Amino acid sequence: MTLEDYTENRMLIFRFVFLAAVIAAAPARAALTLMHVHGLSYSPDGNRLMIPSHQGLAMYENGKWAKAPGPQHDYMGFSATATHLYSSGHPAAGSGAVNPFGVIRSHDGGKTWDKLGLEGESDFHLLATSWNTNVVYVWNHAPNSRMKHAGLHFTLNSGLGWTPAAAAGLDGEPRALAVHPDNAAIVAVATSQGLYLSKDSGEHFAKLASGGQGLSAFFDLGGKDVWYGAFEARPTLTRMPIDGGHGAQIALPALTQDAVAYIAQNPARRLEYAIATFERSVYLSKDGGQSWRQIADRGQGK
Repeated sequence: MTLEDYTENRMLIFRFVFLAAVIAAAPARAALTLMHVHGLSYSPDGNRLMIPSHQGLAMYENGKWAKAPGPQHDYMGFSATATHLYSSGHPAAGSGAVNPFGVIRSHDGGKTWDKLGLEGESDFHLLATSWNTNVVYVWNHAPNSRMKHAGLHFTLNSGLGWTPAAAAGLDGEPRALAVHPDNAAIVAVATSQGLYLSKDSGEHFAKLASGGQGLSAFFDLGGKDVWYGAFEARPTLTRMPIDGGHGAQIALPALTQDAVAYIAQNPARRLEYAIATFERSVYLSKDGGQSWRQIADRGQGK
């Protein structure tokens, strides 16, 4: 199968660029099932790994999967910081909330959510936050009341105002966004043409990595590297230094017709990483990516 055929098939079947998560509650003592995967984040204390879904949040804690407390919304563009969760998406049936959400924020791990604007207007599938700053970046696919044009925008004031970014030098279809944990002006975009980095709030981008279809991006919490997931005949995961130099290849577990969709790092135990794949498998590493333990196999929690 060629890379072109693989990408086309994946986009048709699994909505390859913006994969979402549907989580079905299982009977008592049965494993939770992840029907899709739409994001991946740790809680600030590092005790819970969270996966957003069409029906609320799934969480992995103390070796077990469960549904997290809170509304069973359809979360899209899910992203975490040291103090909040951010998301877009659609409200649960019967909730009375406006559809789509625009941008929403939670201060209590997803139990309750506050509106940050653009409700009823925009559903952001590409949304990214900075772990230690208040910046939020989105890729907007159509104009709205606060964004005159489609493309990359960011806010530094919780959505009261959005600044457009020229994104000069960015090539290809955007697939994932990532923001530096400490510097609100540094943003990375994984596209169909590779990984691009901006150090001026998205005004100008330079290519940081080539090789395959860019699929996922994540800034290491130390702020020195970007983890970059791609597919070029096979799935790859590379840790790229943002100041230049050769990237380090991360050995992946065996992935059959699959690739890395999301990457997360435990803020309390920073050698611990998690990856989630397009085929709904989830893996943990406690040694910086040298080895991986599977905690969900094609949607079936372990």
